[in-house]
Amino acid sequence: MSSFGKKQASSFSYLIISLFSGLSLSFAFPKYDFFFLAWFSMVPFLWVLTEHSEKTVFKAGIVFGLGFFFGTQYWIYHSINHYGHLHFTVSILIVFLLCLYESLYVAIFALFTNLVVRRSKLPVVLIAPALWVCTEYLRGIVITGFPWSFLAHSQYKLLPFIQIADISGAYGISFLIVGLNSIIVDFLLLRKRRKKIPLYPAFPTYVGSLMVVLLTAFSLFYGYIRMGDQASDHSIKVSVIQGNIEQDKKWDPDYQNSVFETYLNLTRSASNVSPDLIVWPETAVPFFFGTDRELTDRLIAFQRENRIPLFLGSVMVRPLAARKYRLTNSAILLDKDGNTIGSYDKIHLVPFGEYVPLRNILFFIDKMVEGVGDYVSGSEHTIFKAPFGNFAPAICYELVFPSLIRSFFLKGGNFLVTITNDAWFGA
Repeated sequence: MSSFGKKQASSFSYLIISLFSGLSLSFAFPKYDFFFLAWFSMVPFLWVLTEHSEKTVFKAGIVFGLGFFFGTQYWIYHSINHYGHLHFTVSILIVFLLCLYESLYVAIFALFTNLVVRRSKLPVVLIAPALWVCTEYLRGIVITGFPWSFLAHSQYKLLPFIQIADISGAYGISFLIVGLNSIIVDFLLLRKRRKKIPLYPAFPTYVGSLMVVLLTAFSLFYGYIRMGDQASDHSIKVSVIQGNIEQDKKWDPDYQNSVFETYLNLTRSASNVSPDLIVWPETAVPFFFGTDRELTDRLIAFQRENRIPLFLGSVMVRPLAARKYRLTNSAILLDKDGNTIGSYDKIHLVPFGEYVPLRNILFFIDKMVEGVGDYVSGSEHTIFKAPFGNFAPAICYELVFPSLIRSFFLKGGNFLVTITNDAWFGA
């Protein structure tokens, strides 16, 4: 085989290694939840970045990203296919393009890690964690942001490890995960370099590794302390109602009454345990709360009978001037007498799902999923005040935006209530 052929075969093998590494990392996330894989599954990919050309590592970043993001986000195709009425192949292609876009951030991470490590000879552990966090942050804000599949999300079952997020956010946990992977790569790299240069300095590798180990140990110690803390001198009992209503039936007039009755009956049953709060899902009611007076009054009458605060999701009509209106994806808190304590309009809408961004330019693209119309985002970070405590709302997609959730708690929320409608994705 010619030297060119050998080089091509070698580059291809590195891409396969990177793909395998990305796919392995995806198994650390739901629905598999092998969270421990996140601590070492990036090692093959990071190894590829240490001594190969910029062109090779950029491609490796794309391939790693495709394996990782498609492995964690493939399920998005369901709403595009089933409710957007696009062919299965087209739906998969759209998800692939989304993953390809996200993979560009990994490719940028790979390129800069390669450049710094090769030119400075610094250990990976001093470079990669910070660069990865930077790309995660950018992915969460550029073009409205898409912060799904942060590395930190894989650790949601390891409660002591993730308590540090109340200081560092999700980014701190992602930093530690990349750091743990980097330690393994650095000791493999140090061994290789010392074969060529016996007196190659090991001090930076030891210092960087010790730093990550100590930070990880501190995070676990802090986590156990925090989990032992009493946040308050009382607890609250919450009943969560899940109607399991198929999305294409919710707004069908023929099913409107049965959908509504399903939630009322489930709520009556849940009331037997005397909860402090009952929670319905995102857009649970099959009508416009406050606008459809008949069904709104029926819900209020039920509240006066049930006598337990109710937090629910609804599409709401917000009037504008000159007989115009806008629709919002909202959350409402009703007290035990049926009075509206407050409402919150979803701030961070799902692009191409709840609205079309840059509609003047992308006029040819309609929303990928059906709904009652384009939603308009809210602007107020509402804190609901109830007898059992003050809480912040988050509607579905908003939960993955660290800065948005932080903005709520800067206003004094004691806890968070998230409502979502997973029927879009076949759940």
